[in-house]
Amino acid sequence: MRRRPSPARPADASRTMMLLIEGLVVLATVLVMEGVAYAVHRWVMHGPLGWGWHRSHHEEREGVFERNDLYAVVFSILAGALIAFGMAGVWPLRQVGVGLMVYGVLYFVVHDGLVHQRWPFRLMPRGGYVKRLVQAHKMHHAVDGRDGCVSFGFLYAPPVRLLKARLQANASARKPRGPDGSFRAVDGRPAERAVGPPPGN
Repeated sequence: MRRRPSPARPADASRTMMLLIEGLVVLATVLVMEGVAYAVHRWVMHGPLGWGWHRSHHEEREGVFERNDLYAVVFSILAGALIAFGMAGVWPLRQVGVGLMVYGVLYFVVHDGLVHQRWPFRLMPRGGYVKRLVQAHKMHHAVDGRDGCVSFGFLYAPPVRLLKARLQANASARKPRGPDGSFRAVDGRPAERAVGPPPGN
């Protein structure tokens, strides 16, 4: 006669609930980090305080690294510190640190990899949301300097038509760099013609 499985013990149930809560904290941190990254990108990196590092990301890169990579170092140290304090017993800092680390990995894959091709192979999305994400960030780099840029998020991309309208509204800061109306990406190659030629052409 087959024995029926014994019901979960209270300790097992509470452990399962705790794992679920910890997973939700990690997920919530990843989601909140997109808002934090947007704010830091828009008002710190493109502001007078952080432009000194971030300017290198809006210029042609020479070599493998750029000064802007120091932001990744800062956030990596922050994630490590949160995890360390969490491991020392301060709940839920470990889960927040893991969420920050997960966001950093997603940022590297999307921003450094897909958008700026900072890995040793080419992988360009041909459609869907990922292509929109790439187009949105290319439009972010379609402006000279720190003012007049659009699309400051890294994992959320507004619809391309809205970004086109914002670039049109920021026309004074929008300077085409190619004879065909295309914009040069930060790595020196022409950006996709997601925004089209300048008005009047």
